Amino acid sequence: MELLTMKPLRTLLMAAAVGVTALTAILPVQSAVAQTRALPDFTDLVDQVGPSVVNIRTMEKASARSQQGGTPGEEDMLDFFKRFGLPIPNIPKQAPRQNRPQPDEEQPRGVGSGFILSTDGLIMTNAHVVDGADEVLVTLTDKREFKARIIGTDKRTDVAVVKIEASGLPAVKVGDVSRLRVGEWVMAIGSPFGLENSVTAGIVSAKQRDTGDYLPFIQTDVAINPGNSGGPLINMRGEVVGINSQIYSRSGGFMGISFAIPMDEAVRVSDQLRSAGRVSRGRIGVQIDQVSKDVAESIGLGKPIGAMVRAVEAGGPAEKAGVEAGDIITKFDGKTIDKSSDLPRIVGGTKPGSRSTITVFRRGSTKDLTVTVAEVEADKQVAIKSPNRADKPKGSAAGQAFGLAVSELTDAQKKELSMKGGVKVEAAVDAAARAGLREGDIIVQIGNVEVLSVAEFEAAIAKYDKNKPLNVLFRRGEWTQYAVIRPNR
Repeated sequence: MELLTMKPLRTLLMAAAVGVTALTAILPVQSAVAQTRALPDFTDLVDQVGPSVVNIRTMEKASARSQQGGTPGEEDMLDFFKRFGLPIPNIPKQAPRQNRPQPDEEQPRGVGSGFILSTDGLIMTNAHVVDGADEVLVTLTDKREFKARIIGTDKRTDVAVVKIEASGLPAVKVGDVSRLRVGEWVMAIGSPFGLENSVTAGIVSAKQRDTGDYLPFIQTDVAINPGNSGGPLINMRGEVVGINSQIYSRSGGFMGISFAIPMDEAVRVSDQLRSAGRVSRGRIGVQIDQVSKDVAESIGLGKPIGAMVRAVEAGGPAEKAGVEAGDIITKFDGKTIDKSSDLPRIVGGTKPGSRSTITVFRRGSTKDLTVTVAEVEADKQVAIKSPNRADKPKGSAAGQAFGLAVSELTDAQKKELSMKGGVKVEAAVDAAARAGLREGDIIVQIGNVEVLSVAEFEAAIAKYDKNKPLNVLFRRGEWTQYAVIRPNR
């Protein structure tokens, strides 16, 4: 009975083993099919968006420099190689006489990409693609070529809008950048190295990447090379979410890091270019810096957020609103300032003349101020003078536990510095020196307490726990900053 019982069981086990083997053989095939189905297919996107992408060539007239032996477009070519991190080639000093361009003769200057914004011929590209060009030529995918008129350029964001005389053109769909997610598949179409309608794809590597004052770039690993500039970055819904603008490269080749201008920012700029031919930006007249973790903890802010005001422009909007050097701006018009680079972006996007609310953290508490936003002026300098060291009053030994000796400011120094008070550092040793303080610095705040005189300085020091780190707000030259003094142990 045992043999009869075991025989069918053995047969069953063998059959099961055969079944497992067969199943194992089938599973890789099914898994491979599932993976293939999961991979993105860009073919429909290329058919959909491809006709909206254009090739842009720029021309310039031969200059006197070219006549004197320089090669055509030499200066722009050098700028091109520097911009994209390409190795600078050896450029011949003098072209053969018979090949030199004649005066006012047009010659090729550069190549880039763009995309159609509207059916009547508005095209968006990068400002650096068309900047300085005497003529802009746009070629569509159907090989039609048009001369384009530059509507406007904005170098700060590297956005430009040009116009061709045509109708019924295939315009792109603009996507919602706020829906873009890190890890999402994206595609680029452009003319790298002049190779028209080249398609590359990859994923979004990061968002809000800070590489400039006014733009939080989209970082991708899409292969972008010189000539892709101005072309669209496209999501899987066939919508344009960015303008390919910059690459990171040490060798001149693609290294897996490229940057695109977010389309929401680009559209705001293009709207102003189309309506006024220029972009108007707001300003409040402050110089700012990051808030470090040590400073945030020592002044009671908690975490390192906001923008620290290092200097306030004399007579500027911020000074009129009551903003002081050393303030931490945490909100502007209700928008949280997570990092210092957020502030110029938010202020820059505010219409000049608007009345806005600034929330500042000052000496342990928050305060709301009202500022009237002014318009950005070119190369505006902060009008704050450096300290006068001519007079050197007798120093006080206050603050020895922290390595500080200070003295009163004279009336003449206060007037020259446009300060209502403070104490001048006569000596900074040990803990104070390690914190970065030095002779000549003007201390205006100790442990979140304003100090206008030596007496106030001594009183603040006397009340402070000598075993705890001490935050000091001081001015050096035209800049105001924080230092955290850690006492000797």
